[in-house]
Amino acid sequence: MPHATLTLSSKNYSSWSMRGWLMAKQAGVDFEEVILAPDNADARAEILLLSPSILVPCLTYGDAKVWDTLAIGEFLNEIAPKAGLLPTDQLKRAHCRSICGEMHSGFVSLRSALPMNIKGHFADFKVWSKAQADIERITSIWRECLRSYGGPYLFGKKFSMADAMYAPVVTRFRTYDIKLDLVAEVYAERIMNHPAVKEWIEAAKGEFEEIEELEVEF
Repeated sequence: MPHATLTLSSKNYSSWSMRGWLMAKQAGVDFEEVILAPDNADARAEILLLSPSILVPCLTYGDAKVWDTLAIGEFLNEIAPKAGLLPTDQLKRAHCRSICGEMHSGFVSLRSALPMNIKGHFADFKVWSKAQADIERITSIWRECLRSYGGPYLFGKKFSMADAMYAPVVTRFRTYDIKLDLVAEVYAERIMNHPAVKEWIEAAKGEFEEIEELEVEF
């Protein structure tokens, strides 16, 4: 197997790093982590949503260098198709790509109002209407997928690219004490108990670095 590295920023704050890491874990790729310090300009810009970063996350696999989380997921599905990152059925695969793309390009209000902070907990957090609309759209996606494909994950029995894309949102819901309907809550709990997600969270809790802008309750 080719040598692989995965460049990441903070495990506490970086949702895109978490997504790429979960995909690589699900694909069964043996990789080394390269962690950028939070004061690295590219890492900080990505975490604070100041600009998209071409460095975080970035998968190097042999001679291939792949950045952008969706591209990483597609590449991993090509080299490890049996891992189930994308469904084998064409229609399911199209649906999976659509909701992954929606997460990739949408939910701007949620991102800015509820930034990822796994170590944080803000009870009774005030959620404004635009962010609430994003929350309702996300949970409706979950309900539709679970109803259509039978669970326990969004596209059936295997943890897919879609689950990796929405996993950081689950951590946001825990951080900001978001109340969910029963179906969404059961799914969120399942994601929180996934072994790879638990491993990421434990590592995030062990980070000492803090980004001041994301530690202020607003």
